[in-house]
Amino acid sequence: MDDKSDRQLVLQGQALALLNRQRKEAGALQSLDAYEFRVFSQFGEDGILQHLIEEAGIQAHERIFVEFGVQDYQESNTRFLLQGCNWGGLIIDGSKEWMTSVRNSSLCWRYNLQALAAWIDRDNINELISSAGISGEIGILSVDIDGNDYWVWEAIICINPIIVVCEWNSSFGPDHSVSIPYDPLFNRLTAHHSHQYWGASVQALQQLGLKKNYELIGSNQAGNNLFFVRNDRLGRLLGSSAADAWTEAKFSDTRNEQGQLTFLRGKHRSRLIDKLPLVNTSNCQNTSLEQLKQH
Repeated sequence: MDDKSDRQLVLQGQALALLNRQRKEAGALQSLDAYEFRVFSQFGEDGILQHLIEEAGIQAHERIFVEFGVQDYQESNTRFLLQGCNWGGLIIDGSKEWMTSVRNSSLCWRYNLQALAAWIDRDNINELISSAGISGEIGILSVDIDGNDYWVWEAIICINPIIVVCEWNSSFGPDHSVSIPYDPLFNRLTAHHSHQYWGASVQALQQLGLKKNYELIGSNQAGNNLFFVRNDRLGRLLGSSAADAWTEAKFSDTRNEQGQLTFLRGKHRSRLIDKLPLVNTSNCQNTSLEQLKQH
């Protein structure tokens, strides 16, 4: 991790955040995607989070995050907050090698960051977070584990985040409330050769958000992250329906049985996983995309 390069990226991000703030005050920005910019995030999440943080009125004592599924933390939803906005918190990933590399970098001594290597499931997530000394009110929870995202977010009770970012699978479409069945050992890379069988639909996550007292605000343009804000901190923010938040994922990492990238999109991508088992999260019944399309 290059400190000089990081400083340049942080300064650019701070300048973009200021520009967005000025444009917002002038009434020039309306839609969520208008706020997007990227510093360390995979797509435009850094800019969206700056907007939501301001609208939710997050104070200095609330600048705490928990993010899991960060790989080596080169791309993440919270690194700009850590380095550019004086936040602190916990990151978790299943790779001991990646978390060791973060702990050996300047990030953990220069900033208030804890890096924990652990395989996350719904039975251990609260203990993992609590063991880092984090509980109660925090600013942001970011969920990205390419699998049991719905079930793990559902299980979290030890913290009360103001903003939640959760990865979602656009291949499940806008109309069905579905997730992969819970499996504590689920691994996207081995679950199906296409690598498209993982996670939950936008509707399933919206309904879960409502149960946990959150309003869905929308998705990023790339179509892989949903943004939720707790109802008591919405301020001027307006909620979105699942249908309005849904967008076809712009990226494509589909693979054939030989492991080669095929770059399929749209219905061609969803057909790869049509027959695979899903759970209707509204009634806990087993189903599949193929069955749902017949009704």
